[in-house]
Amino acid sequence: MKRSLALILLAAAVTAAVALPAAAQFSGVTLPPDGDNQKSSVIQHIGLVKVTIDYNSPDVHAPDGTDRTGKIWGELVPWGMANLGFGTCGDQCPWRGGANENTVFTTTHGVQVQGQPLPAGSYGLHFIPGPDEWTVIFSKNHTSWGSYTYDAKEDALRVKAKPAKSDYHEWLTYEFTDRKPDKATVALKWENLQVPFDVTVPNAADVYVQNMRNELRSSPGFNWHGWNAAALYALNHKTNLEEALRWAEQAANPPLGQPSFATLSTLAQLQAANGKAEESKKTFDLALNHPTAGPLEIHAYGRQLQADKKYDEALRIFELNAKRHPNQWPIKVGLARGHAALGHKAEALKHAREGLAQAPDEASRKNLETLIQQIEAGTAY
Repeated sequence: MKRSLALILLAAAVTAAVALPAAAQFSGVTLPPDGDNQKSSVIQHIGLVKVTIDYNSPDVHAPDGTDRTGKIWGELVPWGMANLGFGTCGDQCPWRGGANENTVFTTTHGVQVQGQPLPAGSYGLHFIPGPDEWTVIFSKNHTSWGSYTYDAKEDALRVKAKPAKSDYHEWLTYEFTDRKPDKATVALKWENLQVPFDVTVPNAADVYVQNMRNELRSSPGFNWHGWNAAALYALNHKTNLEEALRWAEQAANPPLGQPSFATLSTLAQLQAANGKAEESKKTFDLALNHPTAGPLEIHAYGRQLQADKKYDEALRIFELNAKRHPNQWPIKVGLARGHAALGHKAEALKHAREGLAQAPDEASRKNLETLIQQIEAGTAY
């Protein structure tokens, strides 16, 4: 009797040991991922917008070592919707874009995917694969396990994407293959195929402005530098100009602000941008006559005008700087750039060559020599 009971208990223990790894995936304890599909994450910042993709990464070679090259797409990952043999989605189950749990796409701010709006939040990322076209699905349900309980009613967005050839990837990977200040391309890559889609921040400047607005309520708002930097950013990006004028006023006036060429010139520009031409003229006169209006400061302002394509106005500033601070660096450089932008090649070359003798260091001299070459080639401004 005792021997029979011992055999029964041993059999039960063996059965439990065999069943444990599968059951443990849902047991609340942490064990190695099923099938060696390691957890992976990729993060890309698009300006202030943070985009994160969390996924489980399978490999082309099966856990038993079988090479599945050529059998991934259309076989292991079937074309179209599929029946996974389990769950509630029947034969209308998309692919989870990875292994095991949901692939999760998270964005801290609203973005556009393939030109379509997607609000801030976390989404289950699914795909309907096809030989010539894929559907990318962003589901409001990002906490489920894979696609087994996928419900199209929970879709936040569906967009189309075109598959393309890729260099070989043993492990399924998400990469940000192209990055700009307001846009990035993310691509799912596995085996010899990739599926890229664009993520765009349509209002990147406004996102920065909102962030500055919040920061100015904290320590950056207790000195003029923060107010002036925020005002200049809005001015240069031609956004939020009315509020930016108030920021410029804070920067230029006590108790938090400080009048200087930098703050007064910013204020003058924002007054002009808000249609206050007379006030702008008076403020700019104050800026030019302020003790902080040195040759470098005035030169930098002239360069800013050139960046805004205000070439006539920039030359006027460079000429004013020459009258105020003759024979100082970088007076000749400013005159050279001012004339070059207006197509006055001979005059520009004359000032640039004269400026070589005033260069304060070797780096400045080399930069000026490069400028001379650009003037001769007609590419300088």
